[in-house]
Amino acid sequence: MSVVEQYARAHIVTDEDLREDPGAVPVILRYDPETDPRSVRVGLPGTDEWTFSRALLEQGLRVPAESGDVRVWPLGRVQAVVELHSDHGTSVVQFESKALLRFLRRTYMAAPVAR
Repeated sequence: MSVVEQYARAHIVTDEDLREDPGAVPVILRYDPETDPRSVRVGLPGTDEWTFSRALLEQGLRVPAESGDVRVWPLGRVQAVVELHSDHGTSVVQFESKALLRFLRRTYMAAPVAR
């Protein structure tokens, strides 16, 4: 089994000057079936990686889902939001759903869900 790594473009949503769109930023999506076959990692620019359940990401693409400090929900038909909470604040990241779906498909090819 090999590590799945995929770069995606995402928008970091902030409450700072909303008149200017800072544009999309590169985000790294990682999955290592050898280290943790049930989790995915999301690396935002300038922060540590966030690790959470692969099942949470999948569920959150269809309906709002939450586990601990992470929330995922669909935003219309083509976007999804991942909200990450820490002691330092909250990061809200908006993705194209198809990028997350493509990443999930690749993770399931690397390591199917254990039943």
